[in-house]
Amino acid sequence: MTQEEMQTTLDAMGKKALSASRALAVLDPGVKSAFLLRMADMIEAEAADIIDANKADLEYGRGKGLSDAMLDRLRLDEKRIAAMAEGVRTVAAQSDPVGKVLEKRLRPNGLEITKVSVPFGVIGIIYESRPNVTVDAAAICLKAGNAVMLRGGSEAFNSNMKLADILDRAGVASGIPSGAVQLVPWRDREAVKMMLKMDRVIDLIIPRGGEGLVRMVTAEATMPVLKHYKGVCHLFVDEKCDIEKAVNIIVNAKCQRPATCNALETLLISKAVLPEFAPHLAAAMRQNNVELRGDEAFCRLIPDTAAASEDDYFAEYLNLTLAVKTVGSVEEAVNHINHYGSRHSDGIISDIEEHIQYFFGNVDSSTLYANASTRFTDGGEFGMGAEIGISTDKLHARGPMGVDELTTYKYLVRGNGQTRA
Repeated sequence: MTQEEMQTTLDAMGKKALSASRALAVLDPGVKSAFLLRMADMIEAEAADIIDANKADLEYGRGKGLSDAMLDRLRLDEKRIAAMAEGVRTVAAQSDPVGKVLEKRLRPNGLEITKVSVPFGVIGIIYESRPNVTVDAAAICLKAGNAVMLRGGSEAFNSNMKLADILDRAGVASGIPSGAVQLVPWRDREAVKMMLKMDRVIDLIIPRGGEGLVRMVTAEATMPVLKHYKGVCHLFVDEKCDIEKAVNIIVNAKCQRPATCNALETLLISKAVLPEFAPHLAAAMRQNNVELRGDEAFCRLIPDTAAASEDDYFAEYLNLTLAVKTVGSVEEAVNHINHYGSRHSDGIISDIEEHIQYFFGNVDSSTLYANASTRFTDGGEFGMGAEIGISTDKLHARGPMGVDELTTYKYLVRGNGQTRA
């Protein structure tokens, strides 16, 4: 297909998305929930067809040399499809985020001003992930009254196309114009660049994938971008804390799922507790096959530790590697995190309330913890159900993003003849 033909197709998709978004914006919450439940039912009913499409993706992935782990992430079976459908039902059961009165005021001149939540309109999502993201992203966007244009990874192309077709047909069967859910129907990367210039149609774009993808989307998009660059997450072990509790938290944050964006990457340790704490940490990390890279003070106490470089403190390892640094105070820990961190998730392990309050007040990250693992930064763990991603931005959403974060607002002003002097 030529670029001109691709652009023509994308323009047509954009018109359909706009039409569907206007219908979704005023859809009764009960009808919207029924639409999502129909989606879930159709996903389960067509599981065999989804699995057939997925087999083609697995064959494609093997031909591309994908690892066994990546093939497993790509694979769909009846259990995983049932889990996708159940996720949609969870979203359907949430309270509707549209039409909430956020603020109301009566002016001295009699004007009544009401601030209400409304959908964005059309949301674009570009992702390099498992096929379930197609369903999760669509369900969350639709619950918030938005149409969605999806561009998934090439390795899941057939699965994504089948799922998007089911979701769109569910919308039509529920009385919504075709176009509520659409997937860009090519593997060609040129389509991504075209999509990023569709600011007359797409109100917000969300990239989900590696840092390279996010930076490319941010650099080229002509519409607002909600981005999640990376998760360089920290924990600070304060001078006064429960050492056993601290070690358990660190093991969970680093080892439970090290390839996630909310896994621990750098550990900061107060000099005051370092001599007592370092041997306990080293033993736990050896037991869990974690490679430590430490500063000079830590390496003197634990000689088999590799020396950390400056780059290690900026690194998102996404594996069983942990950078360690000694600091003199909570203030020094905060300065380190604000310099090297990614504004994702950071925590303090401390029995000193004053230090916890200082940490909370001065670390510039989306999610902060006291005496808990960073692994809780997740829409499900926060009670949001599914999530669209975790934003490290400050505008307009920050941290885990659920249905509420996919709305904006407008002002409704009622008068009785007022004119401005």
